[in-house]
Amino acid sequence: MSEHPLQLRAAYSVCRHIARSAAKNFYYGFLALPRHKRNAISAVYAFMRRADDISDDPSIPVGPRRQKLDEWIDSLRRVANGERTDDPVLFALADSHRRYKIPLELLEQLVQGTEMDLPERTEEVQAACGGDVPQLQYESFEQLYDYCYHVASVVGLVCIRIFGYRDPRAEELAEHTGVAFQLTNIIRDVKEDAAMGRIYLPREDLARFGLCAAALSNGSAASVFRPVLELEAQRAREFYRDAEELLPLIDEDSQPALWTLVEIYRRLLEKIAARNYDVFTEKVRLTTPEKVSVLAKGLLRRLS
Repeated sequence: MSEHPLQLRAAYSVCRHIARSAAKNFYYGFLALPRHKRNAISAVYAFMRRADDISDDPSIPVGPRRQKLDEWIDSLRRVANGERTDDPVLFALADSHRRYKIPLELLEQLVQGTEMDLPERTEEVQAACGGDVPQLQYESFEQLYDYCYHVASVVGLVCIRIFGYRDPRAEELAEHTGVAFQLTNIIRDVKEDAAMGRIYLPREDLARFGLCAAALSNGSAASVFRPVLELEAQRAREFYRDAEELLPLIDEDSQPALWTLVEIYRRLLEKIAARNYDVFTEKVRLTTPEKVSVLAKGLLRRLS
């Protein structure tokens, strides 16, 4: 790829634009990275975003969506093996894959993780069962952890290759950091996910408080679901402690970015907690000024 510097520069520019447009929280962490690492992270995000868009496209039946995801993985393999491509995302990602020695299996797992959000039931079976039957639900926290690993921890394992690390313990800590982020997303998005037939709150956790997924449609959901959301939040906080241990294990020039990402997600979780876990009345977000403030503090850490 090095013989096409202008094409490579343009490809990374496309990826940065995708990240800036779509990565509402992650992009603030990207900004705290040196440019070459920011380019690589943006390429990874753009690649993952394409897979997410395929997985979430309701206009395409589930079967063809799975096929498209397989084709996306196959395209990555071919480009990583030296085949030319006009796709700027694949072009940039292949360069980052070589530059940072990102295992191809991890990049493939990024796509496979998005496939876990696809319903096991076909549209025909779902219609026959009735619209109130969840298309996706996990039985236990162990099953939910496996989901979080594939959709979030793998992202962390890719990111630390770009950040740079020497201590192998960083890999387990990055895995736990990804779980913390994903649990925060699950708590924040529980209402929207339920509307799409996706119940990420484990069935055994709901049963502990005498709840079932059907209650999510109840108008009193905010108060009813507070105990189980608080349980998942406490689990997330435990994993955030591992994120603090990860910070000094990555290269110094990447520490402000990781600190920014962790602080944004942890503040989001605490903002939800401050609202008594009412994620049903309106979606809880950090405002742009709040995220800019976190970024500024992260950048100051580089200068101190």
